[in-house]
Amino acid sequence: MLHRLKDKWKVSWPRFVLIFVTFALGGSLCGYLGRKLLQMLAIEGGALKVVLYIVLVTLLWPFCVLLVSVPLGQFGFFRSYLQKMGSRIMNKSTIRSRRPGSNSIQSHSIPNIAIFASGAGTNARKIIEFFRVSGTARVAIIVCNNSKAGVIQVAADNNIPVIPVNRRAFFEDNSWMNELRLHDIELLVLAGFLWKVPSYLIESYPNRIINLHPALLPKYGGKGMYGENVHKAVIQAGEPESGITIHYVDEHYDNGDIIFQAKCPVLTSDTPGSLAERIHALEHEHYPKVLETLVINILDKDISRNAV
Repeated sequence: MLHRLKDKWKVSWPRFVLIFVTFALGGSLCGYLGRKLLQMLAIEGGALKVVLYIVLVTLLWPFCVLLVSVPLGQFGFFRSYLQKMGSRIMNKSTIRSRRPGSNSIQSHSIPNIAIFASGAGTNARKIIEFFRVSGTARVAIIVCNNSKAGVIQVAADNNIPVIPVNRRAFFEDNSWMNELRLHDIELLVLAGFLWKVPSYLIESYPNRIINLHPALLPKYGGKGMYGENVHKAVIQAGEPESGITIHYVDEHYDNGDIIFQAKCPVLTSDTPGSLAERIHALEHEHYPKVLETLVINILDKDISRNAV
C-alpha cells in the first residue's frame, strides 16, 4: 500500500515519510483543537457532542495539515492535495446533478468513454485507473482493430467489453456504431489506434474525438508517423526536444486543433527506445488529466443546455 501511495504521489521515500508525518501530526492537532473547542462550548456527552466533534474535525483538518506542513517543508504538496480534493468534490456534485440518458443499456450519472486502441494498452490502463478513482467519467467500452492487441487483456482485467472492428466494417459500414449508441458514449479517446478515423465518425462526434500523438505537432505528424517511426525521425533531425500533443481529431492525420502539449529533452545519447520511455511517462501523467478537463467541460455544456 505504501509503495502504491508513493508511486501515486510521485515522490522520493524521504519526502514520502515527511508527507506521512504531516498527515499524522495534522490529524493529531485537528483532534486536539476539536476537543478544546467542545470544552469551550461546554457541551456535555451524547449524540450532539459526537456530531459536533465530527463537524469540527472536518472543518479544522485542512487548516491543521497546512499549518503543520509549513515547518516540514510540505506546504506545496498539501496545498495542491487539498485543491484537488475540493475540485473532485465539486465535480462529483456537478455530475450528480446531470440528468442521465434514457436510451442506453444502463443509465449512468457520469459520462461514458470509448477507448480506441490497437496495441499494448498502457495508456488505456492508465485512463481506466484514473477515472475509477476520480469518478468523473467511466470507460464503458474498448474498440479494437487487432485481435492480438494487449489492450484486450487490459479490458478483461477491468471487466470492460471489447468491440472488435475489421477494416471493411470500420471504413465501409457504420453499423458497428450501434454499440456506441447503446453504451451512451459521449467521448471517443484514441490511445494508440493506428487507423485513420472515417468522416462519418467525426461527423457523429464533432469535437468529441481526442487523440494522443507522441511528438510535438505540427512536426512529425501524418501517415506512418507513430511509435518508433516518430522517435527515430525526431532523433535523426537533431531536435533538442520532443513531447506529446493531445488534439481533436479531424479528417486529416494529426491535424486537429491542439488541446495540450508537454515537452521533454532529446539527449545526444538517445535511441528511439530511450526517448519513447520519456514520452510514455508524459503520456501517462497528462493524458488522463486532460481528458478529465474535457469531460467536465462537456458536462457543463450539457447541464447548461438542459437548463434552458
